[in-house]
Amino acid sequence: MTVYPLLIHIGGFTLTGYGIMMMLAFLVSGWIFARELQRRDLEPSIAWDTVVFAVIGGLVGSKLYYAIAVGRLSAFFARGGLVWYGGLAGGVGAVLAYIWLKKLPLRVLLDAISPALVSGYLIGRIGCFSVNDDYGLPSHLPWAVAFPQGAPPTTAANLRDQFHVAIPAGVPLDRVMTVQPTELYEIALSLVVLWLLWRWRKHRHAAGWLFGVYLVLSNLERILVEFVRAKDDRVLGVVTVAQLFGLGLVLLGVILIWLFRAPGRESSGSPPVPVTDG
Repeated sequence: MTVYPLLIHIGGFTLTGYGIMMMLAFLVSGWIFARELQRRDLEPSIAWDTVVFAVIGGLVGSKLYYAIAVGRLSAFFARGGLVWYGGLAGGVGAVLAYIWLKKLPLRVLLDAISPALVSGYLIGRIGCFSVNDDYGLPSHLPWAVAFPQGAPPTTAANLRDQFHVAIPAGVPLDRVMTVQPTELYEIALSLVVLWLLWRWRKHRHAAGWLFGVYLVLSNLERILVEFVRAKDDRVLGVVTVAQLFGLGLVLLGVILIWLFRAPGRESSGSPPVPVTDG
């Protein structure tokens, strides 16, 4: 199957499918987060303040991660290069700073935001597919896709030169090859993670337990898909930098699950922030 980027041209301005999905991701995530805050008798407006900090911190962190990964500072200002783990680190850092400044109950907010984080990631992956980015290794599976105008196009030359894929002898370098739609794999797995987190969001453990579960499930999903993704940052043979980072977050999640496994109220010990009519 051949797939082309979703581009909407309005005069001299081009709106990409990724841009549309990212905007939707923040809106949907903010709405889910606000709903969870309200269920916990916290001020829903905290969610939208958090979204602003997450957007700014996420964009800066994502671009900085990409620039460091490729070894070019100029890549920070280039089109594309929005890396999930860099965005996660930058977004989390900015949000934690906001929570600290406002003296908000950290663990309660982390639990409340967990389903929202997965929903935002899921929608973001739809955006990646719509612009033909973050695809997988060459494949002849029935559901494999070709991206002749991808980022970059899935030509034999690009797969060889940019992702170090071994191209069979005799294959023309300008041939557009079919690849594994890893974006769709992540969408499907993220739906499962979202369903589980939503089902467990009223857990009886201490606050922070659900965020631990989020870290474990969401990063296991990413680690699995990375094995078939076209990447240029593999170390130790088949392991990618993202997998190593993800493994660290899985371990952190396991620690949080263990620390907050005991039954308890969903409270971090901080005073609640009341819901206001304003």
